[in-house]
Amino acid sequence: MTAETAAAFPPDLSQLSRSAWLNALRTIGQERGFAEPLGAEHAAFFVEEGDTLLVSFETMGGIQALSDTRTPYGFEMLTTQGWSSLTIMSHGDTWFRAPEVYAFFDQLQDDGFFDEFERVLFYGAGPCGYAAAAYSVSSPGARVLVLQPQATLDPRLTEWDDRFAEQRRRDFTSRYGYAPDMLDGAMQAAVLYDPHEPLDAMHAALFARPNVARFRLPFMGGALQSDLLTLEILPELLTALAEDRLGVERFAALMRRRRTHPPYLRRLLAKLDEAERPRLARMLCENVTARMDAPRFRRRLAALNAEPPEYRDGDR
Repeated sequence: MTAETAAAFPPDLSQLSRSAWLNALRTIGQERGFAEPLGAEHAAFFVEEGDTLLVSFETMGGIQALSDTRTPYGFEMLTTQGWSSLTIMSHGDTWFRAPEVYAFFDQLQDDGFFDEFERVLFYGAGPCGYAAAAYSVSSPGARVLVLQPQATLDPRLTEWDDRFAEQRRRDFTSRYGYAPDMLDGAMQAAVLYDPHEPLDAMHAALFARPNVARFRLPFMGGALQSDLLTLEILPELLTALAEDRLGVERFAALMRRRRTHPPYLRRLLAKLDEAERPRLARMLCENVTARMDAPRFRRRLAALNAEPPEYRDGDR
């Protein structure tokens, strides 16, 4: 990519209407790779650049909410890392369960599309994480990063997950169906989840495989993608995975950035208060107020210090 091209990419599509936005993405794909509709609910946009390919699964709403330029996340990695980008986009949460999507990945396999790249990564979060894991089987040897994915919505296996009851009518038993099994051919996969989100943790347990590393993010909550983007950790996770450097030590080093992330710190404090652990809560508030301007933690510290000595000096 030339310096002039890089300066103009990704383009800012934030002010466009829905139809103009879709047309702009289609034009980018047609000019720099390809763009294909995949039935009424899905589309694919490919932008060719380097010999590493990021296959990202994203929803229209997610792109519009998470990107200042309203462009797919793969465009960011294209700009910063020189990767190629294949975005599979859905209109709403569909888990990408559609015959047109199956046929699209079948055709990519038949054409040897993935063989043209030195490294292939699949990425997604939530329902998109399910899809990233499921369709990674189409590129044996791929690397996969998924955030709080579902394993399946087949009620015979996950009837305990009542969040998506209306989606159980979708077919999760045919091709590309059970996401954990589809990871068997992956070079390496990483599943990120908060163990204190019970349903996410239960799905993560279903992904236990020799080639799957499950990374716990306690107290990060149920919107990991948004938080990792805010902390600017997501691109480093993807890069580390691409270079086979995403181990426990690297992951832990990256996650130290949570120490300056107010939503994480607030959830941690709330958990300590709920568990009636005043000594630990005081230690947290003292640490945070020593490093940051945190009025909520200052107020909580003052309240803790005002409690009777029998509560101040030990956990209840």
